[in-house]
Formats: sequence, structure tokens, C-alpha cells
Amino acid sequence: MSLITPFESALTERTDLEELYKHFHRHPELSMQEERTAKRIEQELRALGLQPQRIGGGVVAVIENGDGPVVLTRADFDALPVTEDTGLEYSSEADGVMHACGHDFHTTALIGAARDLVDDRDSWSGTVIALFQPGEETAEGAAAMVADGLADAVPAPDVALAQHVMPAKAGHIGTAVGPILSQGDSVRVTIHGKGSHGSMPHLAIDPVVIASSIVVRLQSIVGREVPPNEFSVVTVGAINSGTKSNIIPDSAQLLLNLRHYEPAVRDRVVASLERIVRAECAAGGCEKDPEIEFYDQFPLTTNDEDPTRVVTDAFIAEFGEEKVGTQVPVTASEDFSRIPDALGAPYTYWTVGGFEEPDGAPANHSPFFAPVLQPTLDVMVQAQITAVRAFVGK
Repeated sequence: MSLITPFESALTERTDLEELYKHFHRHPELSMQEERTAKRIEQELRALGLQPQRIGGGVVAVIENGDGPVVLTRADFDALPVTEDTGLEYSSEADGVMHACGHDFHTTALIGAARDLVDDRDSWSGTVIALFQPGEETAEGAAAMVADGLADAVPAPDVALAQHVMPAKAGHIGTAVGPILSQGDSVRVTIHGKGSHGSMPHLAIDPVVIASSIVVRLQSIVGREVPPNEFSVVTVGAINSGTKSNIIPDSAQLLLNLRHYEPAVRDRVVASLERIVRAECAAGGCEKDPEIEFYDQFPLTTNDEDPTRVVTDAFIAEFGEEKVGTQVPVTASEDFSRIPDALGAPYTYWTVGGFEEPDGAPANHSPFFAPVLQPTLDVMVQAQITAVRAFVGK
């Protein structure tokens, strides 16, 4: 009779997680449509003897193991409307959909951490909430889980954790106290003009000219109204108007994106945006007020000091000082913080690098975004385990 050694067991587990990651990568699903992914997560959790619950499109499993702190740790699992161009042998099989932000890594890592916690209950005491969230890319998922009764379905956490793979050095971890991801707002501005023949502009109120003036004027907000030592981004990502060269349209639409680390700065920028839009429409003679609509709004992610210090110290002990650094604030946005905020828990959010050569590495959301499988997956699994055990370990 042959015996399986601990090394062989670990190797088998690693290979199995790699295959699970490839499965998720091959079968991405768009935000709030992740039925196949959610079913596979449930299958993996049930195999551990857990009782997963569906909440707001997400999946939650509670691992109870005696007295001790309650730790919530989260992974997101939606993909993006991006056509993959990585050349990976396990590339997406879904037309025009890709895991271009690494959520497949996040999900696999949390499943790997859940396996470790279930298999080695003697070394920790407390309760761990493994939360798998849908719809992060559209800022819908966290809010949907909260609205669907998350607070009533799980014990109140003492701390919440999350991580994200980034185009940084593979296997390196970044932590930070305070803002780590920006607050994000998308804005839809609709300008109402008056259509006319292109040869008769005097009979029109031209929304294209007004929209162009707004775009130029908006650039002055950051350059002339935001103090140089404060962060703000105002981007006009789209201008949509008209159908033909000799027709002046009756409306135009602008799509904007705002990013901030300080709510007060964001409020000032929003006020300036609204002032400029209304003033330019008035200057252009619009007979109907513009419409300014906010959507896809992401909260600020700002790490609490105490859990961040605990997790950072644990990472240094586990991975070494040379692998753990300070993460400068990232201008991308997340909806994770809505969950701990709703549950009244402090939180910390860290990053893990996924590229051997980070200089020139494709950014998240790129069709070329392909973090190296290893050591990225190993480090993300171990980072989840290490962070959780920093609070519940004996």
C-alpha cells in the first residue's frame, strides 16, 4: 500500500487549483449574469462540507470553528466585455467576454483558502465568512448582496479582507493605510438643442458646438480649480451626436468619468461640472435644461489602520520584507467597501503582482492582460490564508 506524503498532497492541491483557475478563465461571465460561475463556486464549497447561500447573485459560506473573531474575506467573480488576445492555451471560450481583471485569480484563491481552513481546523479558532461577489465591474454586486439581506445571513464580522491582482512584480504584495482605490463616478450629460438643415445653422441650436465647448471647459476644473496637491481626474470618454454631415442634430450626449481620493474634492468637482454644463447650455441658447445623470458609482476604498497593520506584519512574517511593500493609491475603483461599511466592520484591501516583467505589462481591462499563473496563484492563496489566520490563528 502506498502512502501519500504531505508533499504529494500539496502538489496535488496546487495542480487542482491551477485547473480550477483555468476553468474560470475559460468560462467568463458578464456582471450580474454569472450563473455558471456561481454554481461552480457552490459545488466547490459543498465539496468541503459547507452550506453555501445565494445572496444578491453572490455566494456566501460560513466556516464556524469555535470561539474567536469573525473574519469576512471576499473575492469577486465577474468578467468584462473584452475580446481576449493573450494567446493563452486556456483563453476565454466566450465570444467577446474575458477575465481581463483577474477576478478568476481572486475566486480561485479564496476557494484555496477555504480548503485550507476546513482541512486544518486545529490551528485556528473563530468564524470565517467566505464571500464571493458578483458584479464588481458595474458597481452592482456589493450593493445587491447588501440589499438581499447579507447582514441577516451571516454573523457580524470583526474585520473584512480583500485582494486584487495588478500589473506589478509577480508574487509581490502591496498594502497601505488610508486610500488605496479611488472613488469613481460615471456621468451622462444630455444637451438639448434644436435640429436643422446643415445649410441653415441660424435656425438651429447646435448641441455639437455646445458639447465641444463643455469638453474644453471641463479640462479647466482640475487645472484651475483643484489645488495641485490634491488628486482629481475628469475624463470625457464619449461624445455622441448626429447621424449625417448636413443635419444639425437636436441633442448631444457626453459620457464622463470622475476619480477622487477625497470626498470633499469630489464634491467641489461635481459642483464645478454642473455649473459649467448649465452655463454653456445657457450661453448656447438651449431652450431646455441639460440632464446630468450619475451612474456606475464606486465608493472610496480607504483601508483602516489597525487591520492593515496586522495583515502587513503577517505578510512580512510569511513572505519576507523584500516581497511586501507600500501600495501607492491606485486610480481604479472598487465596490468592495460597501460590504464592510454596511456590516459595520473595519477592512483592509491589498494588491498582489502578477507579472515577471511589470514594466510595460498590460493593465487590467486590457485584452492582453495575462498574469503569470505561478507564482501569482500560490501567493494569492497564501495571502488569503495568512491574512485570515492573522486574526483567527491560535
